[in-house]
Amino acid sequence: MAHYDLEEQEQIDTLKTWWKMYGNLVTSVVVAASLGVVGWQGWNWYQRGQTTQAAAIYAVLEQAAAIGDAQKVKSAAGELAEKFGGTSYASLGALLAGKQSFETGDLKTAKSQFGWVAENGQDEMRDLARLRLVAVEIDEQAYEKALKELDAAHAPAFDARFQELKGDVFAAQGKKPEARSAYKAALGKMTGKQGAGRELLQQKLDNLGEAV
Repeated sequence: MAHYDLEEQEQIDTLKTWWKMYGNLVTSVVVAASLGVVGWQGWNWYQRGQTTQAAAIYAVLEQAAAIGDAQKVKSAAGELAEKFGGTSYASLGALLAGKQSFETGDLKTAKSQFGWVAENGQDEMRDLARLRLVAVEIDEQAYEKALKELDAAHAPAFDARFQELKGDVFAAQGKKPEARSAYKAALGKMTGKQGAGRELLQQKLDNLGEAV
């Protein structure tokens, strides 16, 4: 028994020595981990709060767009971009506001809204914003800017639309060979889900006439 007590005491002494050397480090790691967990939970709570508030403002924006209240649409979209720019609702709001502005002939505001999403949006929304921005630039005959936007990296799902708009730009410039090539590339990129636009795209290609 005495031998066991001595061995146990040696283990205790070893543990004390180890704790003197590394105790503060262990405590710091434990505290840091605890703070990390609390911080992560707090961040998630904050994010949920941001999303909830942004969703409420976006609902107001949708209602304003439905009744054609352009001023309220701009105000709500601006608030989303300023206060909740990190949420998807900010991009959705800017896209909707830009669409309404474009349809009412306010190209300056439309470009601003689409440009914001093209710079700050994520994934598909960023690509969609670029396509809508190009539509405005074609309307303004800003062809070089439009082609620059269309050369940007984008999701494969948008390949056909990017190529089609390239064709539109070239056609507007009178560059029929380039337009024809772009439209053919767009047709080749179309999937079954995009079949509805195939007829219109084919008409654009046919309108260019036969290659000389």
